[in-house]
Amino acid sequence: MSSVLYDAQGPRAKRRNIIFTAVFLVALAALLWWVFRTLDDKGQLEWSLWEPFFTGTEAWSTYIWPGLQNTLKAAVLAVLIAMPLGAALGIARLSDHAWIRVPAGIVVEFFRAIPVLVLMIFGLALFAEYTDVSSDDRPLYAVVTGLVLYNASVLAEIVRAGILSLPKGQSEAAMAIGLRKGQLMRAILLPQAVTAMLPAIVSQLVVIVKDTALGGAVLTFPELLASANTMSGYYGANVIASFTVVAALFIALNFALTSFASWLEARLRRSKRSTGAVVGAGKVDDLNAAEVGGTYGTGAGGSI
Repeated sequence: MSSVLYDAQGPRAKRRNIIFTAVFLVALAALLWWVFRTLDDKGQLEWSLWEPFFTGTEAWSTYIWPGLQNTLKAAVLAVLIAMPLGAALGIARLSDHAWIRVPAGIVVEFFRAIPVLVLMIFGLALFAEYTDVSSDDRPLYAVVTGLVLYNASVLAEIVRAGILSLPKGQSEAAMAIGLRKGQLMRAILLPQAVTAMLPAIVSQLVVIVKDTALGGAVLTFPELLASANTMSGYYGANVIASFTVVAALFIALNFALTSFASWLEARLRRSKRSTGAVVGAGKVDDLNAAEVGGTYGTGAGGSI
């Protein structure tokens, strides 16, 4: 059965796809077997190397859990600061006033162009030279500073793109009934844009979690990845085992984050469905008098 975007496969195409699939599966199985045999020949699959992670709690309580706590601490602090800052910068770039729009654009483009690792190193030097932050806390402050400056600028562009992606009729209809720019942003554009921006925002949150590892690699920040190096040395050079466990934790953490975001996006889409009601002329005075933005929000595709 054909559609506008897809033509149904014929017998030859089906056979070709089956052959390609079979070849790919055989190649994947061969690759996995080669990896398994190589690790086994190098002695990396010996139980003694993996035993600390399955038979006791020392590895988890001494290395993995403290590293995971530091990773989550840096990521949460960066998210809590970067999200509102990015939203403010994104909205400022849409301002009608050049004295707001231009400086916001310069800040966003400047920090978006600098690698996050450079920002972390700059932050470490800044806190060492001009603050009284202790040497033990400087890596955390530097990591959070770098993550905030870079990701706030990226989130600002996500917010700006999400708002600009909405149909212009939304803004024009709101202006026609007398809503001010602030009311338009709070009540009409942002509630709809949040749902549209959520996948990109979640992707950036995953980047924040993973980028905390840069602090461990360069700034001696004791996060999860850095704990793998210390742990592998303590337990007899079980590098593969240590990094495999750490990689599995990163995968589980990011999978939980994306799963929660998917659930939240579906919930927001259901809650934003419009009833199709049209606001009459008698409501204009009430809309102009409203100062709470969420009172008159509409869903995507709703009428104003």
